[in-house]
Amino acid sequence: MTPPSTSEPLRTIVTGASNGIGAAIADRLRARGDRVIGLDREEGPDVVLTDLADPGARASGAATALERLGGVDVLVTVAGIFRQGSIHDSDFDDWRAVWAVNLDAPLDLMRQLSPHMIEQGFGRIVTITSVHARQAQPGCLAYDVSKAGLEAATRSAALDLAPHGVLANAVAPGFVRTRMSLLPDGSDETDTDAFRQQYVESGKLPLGRGALPTEVAPAVDFLSARENTYITGQVLTVDGGLTMTF
Repeated sequence: MTPPSTSEPLRTIVTGASNGIGAAIADRLRARGDRVIGLDREEGPDVVLTDLADPGARASGAATALERLGGVDVLVTVAGIFRQGSIHDSDFDDWRAVWAVNLDAPLDLMRQLSPHMIEQGFGRIVTITSVHARQAQPGCLAYDVSKAGLEAATRSAALDLAPHGVLANAVAPGFVRTRMSLLPDGSDETDTDAFRQQYVESGKLPLGRGALPTEVAPAVDFLSARENTYITGQVLTVDGGLTMTF
């Protein structure tokens, strides 16, 4: 196999492509000309219905996407879940439920799909992590661990894949207005008085607002493009300046 020519669209797989950040990324990469297949539990444009927490379903979904695309050049892993819990009030079952989607699935898909990239001598992998990979909040144990582990996995994969022309990087968003940021009453956490006091009025979040999913997508576009030929094993933080303050 040979790398895709510049006249050919990149063949791209995006997990979590049916809503939020994943949908914004899928739309952005389609707009640049990619052929995009999503893997998600929910219906969406060109989505293979896949329970990413299930190893057998992941393998089947990846195989179907490969068949439809005729190969793969780009993998973007976005799908993630959150489950509240601290070291005091959560247990292994709670943690594993989060890790199955947030850590196991992207790592397993990298393992399954990277050989196709290695064979052709070209590939781009982008994982969506979080500022939680390096910062922590109370009650976020499983989520924090999953994102820290995914960043480590991305660096390790980048090292293993570098000799084969395959680049792997992570994008770490901060507060983003998605379903994950909705409170039980349906409001968004970034619209609350508590958020404004803690992050906006204090200056802790310099841009003073949560991001839209479409503001995360350009970072993925850049890292997954043909033009990115020398960036690998890195984390691009998209957080409105949140992590530069203290």
